[in-house]
Amino acid sequence: MPAFSSDIVFTLHISSEEYLRYYRGTARFIIARSTDGRTVKFPAAILQRFLGHDGIHGVFVLRHDANNRLLGIERRSGGG
Repeated sequence: MPAFSSDIVFTLHISSEEYLRYYRGTARFIIARSTDGRTVKFPAAILQRFLGHDGIHGVFVLRHDANNRLLGIERRSGGG
């Protein structure tokens, strides 16, 4: 099992129209501010499974290993 660094918790509110930019490839990364003030940048494609008719909304947890390699993302709350 990989060694974990701290998880990154952040809130997102992305409209479905805005997410189309990511889907079409004109924007490839999401940049968000975590609840503890860190800035995180990750591929927009990992959010596709959270896309609803009104966009992507909620509190998310980004998991990464000690080398900052992305392990996954999950929605903690919110969304529809």
